[in-house]
Amino acid sequence: MRAFTLSDFDFDLPPELVAQHPAAERSASRLLDGTVDPPIDRIFKDLPARLRAGDLLVFNDTRVVKARLFGEKPTGGKLELLVERVLQANEVVAHMKVSKKPPVGTTLAMAGEFQATLLGRWPDENGALFRFRFESAAGEDPYALMARCGHVPLPPYIEHADSQDDERRYQTVFARVPGAVAAPTAALHFDEGLLAELEARGVQRANVTLHVGAGTFQPVKTENIAEHTMHAERYEVPAATQRAIADAKARGGRIVAVGTTTVRTLESWAKSGEAAGDTRIFITPGFAFEHVDLLVTNFHLPKSTLMMLVSAFAGYERVMALYAHAIRERYRFFSYGDAMLLSRQTC
Repeated sequence: MRAFTLSDFDFDLPPELVAQHPAAERSASRLLDGTVDPPIDRIFKDLPARLRAGDLLVFNDTRVVKARLFGEKPTGGKLELLVERVLQANEVVAHMKVSKKPPVGTTLAMAGEFQATLLGRWPDENGALFRFRFESAAGEDPYALMARCGHVPLPPYIEHADSQDDERRYQTVFARVPGAVAAPTAALHFDEGLLAELEARGVQRANVTLHVGAGTFQPVKTENIAEHTMHAERYEVPAATQRAIADAKARGGRIVAVGTTTVRTLESWAKSGEAAGDTRIFITPGFAFEHVDLLVTNFHLPKSTLMMLVSAFAGYERVMALYAHAIRERYRFFSYGDAMLLSRQTC
């Protein structure tokens, strides 16, 4: 197999194709069907007809929290926190955007009348993230404080401030377990009507949880992709989902992953044997997939780890050709954009 470099996953994307708002109706987005050759331009509502009774759709049921918080230092300097993880004892791990970082022990005054005390870096003294303790007069825990005071952590390429519409649409209709700072965006296309049609056709459903971190938007900076260090994300594959996967395989059904986060969860479980924990799995061409047969996914950033994942899944040449088709046909890209359906390449 050829040795891939970062430049192999670059492409020119007209900026007007970056979707700034979701489609008016979730399932009315476009769907590029890459399971056939040549590919077919469809609507997302067509997805049930592309699946079979006995197939198993696996969703990520993480819930996006309003993790973006604003405040100021005792000196009056403004800052922004993006909470990546909630720990014990009202402690959180967060990214901090500030002109000059305050010393450990500093108590910050946060918008919404609560305090955040800087305890140190995380996960160690050289870590890129920061550990804080949140305190409010009402004794609210971090999740309650984020719900009351926080903002939807829209991706950096979405240029408008978060709105009530974003609170609703940057969340899947089945979001359950709070903890993500980015949505599992392929699942944003599913609405109750589409889920009902899938059920009526005999397509089964199961859930995993992967709390998507802000690291999903971090660019790969090394031309040698093997030198890239992946961010850690928490995942869980429930026992019921493990049984559902085994049952689907036994009956000849296909495992359909909804989103790259679901792929990362299932393949982390397969590789580690651990049904829950932290994963830093980095999927690049040459990866041997154990569980996923079909993938529903959005269109990803150039030079991103997710471009590498989908190329590993469906084949590099195939994926690059599909992206070129999507650009020609003016598909909408990234979190609020359109989707495509991919089948796993066979060697």
